[in-house]
Amino acid sequence: MTTYTATDAKREFGEVLLKSQNEPVSITRNNKPVAVVVSERDYQELKRQALQAALIEGEQSGDAGVLDMEAIKQKARRNAGLVTDAQDS
Repeated sequence: MTTYTATDAKREFGEVLLKSQNEPVSITRNNKPVAVVVSERDYQELKRQALQAALIEGEQSGDAGVLDMEAIKQKARRNAGLVTDAQDS
């Protein structure tokens, strides 16, 4: 994965977009990772995988319970690493 500082990513945004079509691009600030830029195709695939995992988990749980789509989406995002528990609140 290619890594850019936030300053370099801002200055070379076009290049970041081009590289993100082939692989995720990491953006750092103060030597800490803060973002990853991925292509739309990769993003849609991640969303599909997260939804599929949530559906499989639901089927296997055997708990019919209340269907809360927002809770399902949040859990799928957490499982896919797209958000953290702190961002859920």
